[in-house]
Amino acid sequence: MITIISKIKNRYILQTVLGALLAVATASCTDLQEEVIDEVLGSAHANPENALAAAYGQMASSTFVDHGNVFGLQEYSTDEALLPTRGSDWGDGGKWRAIHEFTWAADNAVVTSTWNNLNSGITKSLTAIAAIEAQDFANKELFLAEAKGLLAFYTFHTLDLFGQAPYRTPSDPDAPLEIRKAESSIDALIQEVESLLPKLASVNENSTHNGRFTKEAGHALLADMYLNRAVFKDRYASTFNFNEPAVGGTGTDMDKVIEHTSVLINDNRFQLEENYFRNFDIDNDNGSELIFVVKQDINTQRSSDNDFAYMPMERNQKPSPANRGTNATCITPEFYETWANNHDDPRFHRHYRYADGTWFMNNGTDVSVPANSIVPNSNNLPWFHFNRGIQSGQQYGPKLLSSGDFERTSDGRIKISMLYCEKNTSLPMDFTPALNFDNPRQSVFTQAQINRGARVFKYEFDPERDNGSSHVDIPLYRLGGIYCMRAEAYFRRGNTAEALADVNILRTSRKRESLFNNAPGKPISALTEMTLLRETGFELYWEMYRRKALIRFGKFNAGGSVRPVSENTRRIYPIPQTTLDASAAFEQNEGY
Repeated sequence: MITIISKIKNRYILQTVLGALLAVATASCTDLQEEVIDEVLGSAHANPENALAAAYGQMASSTFVDHGNVFGLQEYSTDEALLPTRGSDWGDGGKWRAIHEFTWAADNAVVTSTWNNLNSGITKSLTAIAAIEAQDFANKELFLAEAKGLLAFYTFHTLDLFGQAPYRTPSDPDAPLEIRKAESSIDALIQEVESLLPKLASVNENSTHNGRFTKEAGHALLADMYLNRAVFKDRYASTFNFNEPAVGGTGTDMDKVIEHTSVLINDNRFQLEENYFRNFDIDNDNGSELIFVVKQDINTQRSSDNDFAYMPMERNQKPSPANRGTNATCITPEFYETWANNHDDPRFHRHYRYADGTWFMNNGTDVSVPANSIVPNSNNLPWFHFNRGIQSGQQYGPKLLSSGDFERTSDGRIKISMLYCEKNTSLPMDFTPALNFDNPRQSVFTQAQINRGARVFKYEFDPERDNGSSHVDIPLYRLGGIYCMRAEAYFRRGNTAEALADVNILRTSRKRESLFNNAPGKPISALTEMTLLRETGFELYWEMYRRKALIRFGKFNAGGSVRPVSENTRRIYPIPQTTLDASAAFEQNEGY
């Protein structure tokens, strides 16, 4: 039974399991809630290894790695990201811009796909629990704890986004469908994860790794749940009571956040990366601050996704002659402005340096870069490395020739040129922080405006196979975010000095590249609520965190570029109409 370790680590999910569960990922609500749970949980002899691997696999099957799922709902609804219509691209019936414009409804396809994929994670976790409970084997207690941890993780995210989540007793195939509500279920969910901690392995023990739900993932999830417990209790409130007694009556919610985050911060197996962008590199699988991640790889047996890098990159920005971006996502002027006087922060931008010492400056001074950086498994395709972080202004890079190669200099190096937009070849690729939509309430650009919007090149673009695959492991919890949680808990408890200390640890632990003498980030001298929110954005932008933070800080409904001031009911998404049509067990959320 121990063979699951290598199977998960190598990202293998047996095709038989995928076939049996295929309906879960693509089915309507009826299949997911009624038929599939009955069918799969009714199999008393399901293979526990395969069932648990499938539950893990759902994370990389769109749910937490595709821009149109959890990322889309957590980020496109905020100041950190939007996906506007750009000329003839990304209209798609308005489903993308509706998330940023706060016009989404129960029939929005992004809302529906996210709900379905999270529900698929719940279903596969329940399947794994049933399969493990039905058999006896050496690692039964560990596997069962992991499966229950995954169930709690998927359920927490479903409750966060939709306020309710399905559940069925795994050991009883005839058990009725239950609907867990956020306000009445968060305490039990916390108690469930607390009870799992003694049964879970610590990361790298028992052949585990940061792609498994370990004891450390449990501490991180508990900190997250306690930090948001007050919101779950009364999502539509004008203010939240963050310091009510914790579950079990020992301390307050914020005390518990501090307790669980401190366990991780004091664990010397985790260290903040001096190079902030190392957390999002192609080879980040051994990153020192990654606590719980979605493991990704490029193979034929497991999904992986390049979306977080592919979406913001313009179509004429090409990491290799075989790859390109898609000119879609950008950030708002409001978020860009939070970085004013902080462009020297090591988390804002980082230049790439080639092996021969050449820096890519991306400012018009570049002439060429060496061509000896090669895309793996690509028949010697040259690999052009764009800079990382937030990109604005005129962009430069290689031109693709009709021969299928980059334009070269006489000595064979990759020639650098000023870039123009692919779909408007006379329009310079000038990423303007200002958006200036013609209609200030519609995120629509004409073909002459498709260059607009500063871009986020935070995740490294993996050019190995195609635009849909990646080796980049997607961080779900990492040490930088844990510091942010503890700083907020300290602040809400009135311990401003401790909160400021944590913020400054994040600031000063990151260093710039050697082009700037490895200069560390600069500390700040004071901390207010708005400064804390800004600093959280610096550390965690584009990591599926912003919506939750804005709700806690009372800013989610405040409006901004295109986003109107909204009612508190917009703090939660509607249950998809397909679900309501298929099952009377669910009730629509208030305001929809």
